[in-house]
Amino acid sequence: MTGSGPTAEDGRPDVAKQQAARQAAGQQGLLFTDEVRALPEDIGYRGPTVCAAAGITYRQLDYWARTGLVEPSIRSASGSGTQRLYSFRDVLVLKIVKRLLDTGVSLQQIRTAAQHLTERGIDDLATITIMSDGASVYECTSADEVIDLVQGGQGVFGIAVGRVWREVEGSLAALPWERPQSDGDSEGHPADELAARRRARGAS
Repeated sequence: MTGSGPTAEDGRPDVAKQQAARQAAGQQGLLFTDEVRALPEDIGYRGPTVCAAAGITYRQLDYWARTGLVEPSIRSASGSGTQRLYSFRDVLVLKIVKRLLDTGVSLQQIRTAAQHLTERGIDDLATITIMSDGASVYECTSADEVIDLVQGGQGVFGIAVGRVWREVEGSLAALPWERPQSDGDSEGHPADELAARRRARGAS
């Protein structure tokens, strides 16, 4: 996905076009450089919370779980009375899947992208920009790769995962969570958990 980009008649890089592509990428919010921090991995979210944060219906959530598109990584539904429990990463991937679906990307391409995002380390996700031309999905891990695609016209739609991360984080901060070992007895808000951890670090 990397390349030298457009060139002028003398064979040198066309700086003007490169600058225009960088500006266009910046305006589209595709170049995300802010640092993000994942919520604790032992916090899970039930279906209604996940749907609210990811902007999807429960029918979509249930269908995607049953078909293996995005399965809950903390607790799956096993028998009557148990509810699926999704991690922060799961919610992030679900929101990206919804956005790709809304732009007309094929389910096959979305499935490939979702699997790849699920396999990536949580610390790597915020640095990724997903680009699509409606038929194929590209993963960019640097500003140069994003700009190359913008210059080449391949990436007509892009998602900076870090920006989606911020949106999901903000949504989940006001929604209930639980720990898998508590069977729903201990619920709260991620903001409370993070505040408690900060206080503990300050006291040590």
